[in-house]
Amino acid sequence: MRLKGQNLRILILNTSDNKFYCVGMATSCTINLTANTDDASTKDDVGGSAKPEVTSNAWSVSVESLNVVDAGAMLTAIKSMQPMTLMWDETSTTDNQTTEDASYARKGQAYLNDLTLNFNDRENSAKSLQFTGTGALEKFTTTPITDIVAPGSYTKGQFVRLFLSSSSNPALVIAGAKTLSLHVSLSMESATSKDTPGTFDVQEPTGYTYDISSNALVASGETITSSVDGQTLATLMDYYEASDLLYWQIANASGDNQRTKGAVICSGQCRINSIAISAQNRQVATYDTQLSGYGDLTVDA
Repeated sequence: MRLKGQNLRILILNTSDNKFYCVGMATSCTINLTANTDDASTKDDVGGSAKPEVTSNAWSVSVESLNVVDAGAMLTAIKSMQPMTLMWDETSTTDNQTTEDASYARKGQAYLNDLTLNFNDRENSAKSLQFTGTGALEKFTTTPITDIVAPGSYTKGQFVRLFLSSSSNPALVIAGAKTLSLHVSLSMESATSKDTPGTFDVQEPTGYTYDISSNALVASGETITSSVDGQTLATLMDYYEASDLLYWQIANASGDNQRTKGAVICSGQCRINSIAISAQNRQVATYDTQLSGYGDLTVDA
């Protein structure tokens, strides 16, 4: 009899030491196996019931995790457009990081095709990973018993900020910030053909897009500024109305009010495509900014 809460984990192969490492600080994972079907009914069939036939199989994996110390590695992975070797299995022992049950274990090649990094005010920063499988899955007969240590440590409330300006070294930070998210999406195209062996779909990447969203307070004219007496929300409005091409950096922050830029995680260029200002009755006014990435994304971390 199985107890509630089996500990299925997603593991990624590290090619440098040929060992699998689990996605650290994971809060959930989902494995989707899909059979693509084609209706084989014809005029000669008796009755009106469909006769679906399986034409191919597809699989995907999603993971939610608190750990963002590897943000640079994940951004590099999605930019590389190279498949990773994924495995899932039931785990046990310390922190549920040792594989144990070959009846669950599957291994295959997959692209990291969707990545969202969330940096929230004084909250657990998190990441969402979406993988699209390409080709077949392998079922293990014996599970490789490997200590799979979750990488790095985690500190609640990491101060990561968005720095934005029209100069190539942006120093203006959106003050009063409450949330910040970076979303990167890899476009996938099916490369399966009549010559493809097996029944599993083959996927290939074609390019990627990214966008940034930020939510902040509209308080005392202090919004996009590195000091209290700096520029206000009007600066963002000017950028928006002029359709200016802006420079951005997402970086660790420190100092007074967490406005001093530290180690840069990633950077690039963008355009503002949406500003929404909300002033609710007896509530602090806020504004949401949506930025669309322009061109390449540079990973600095």
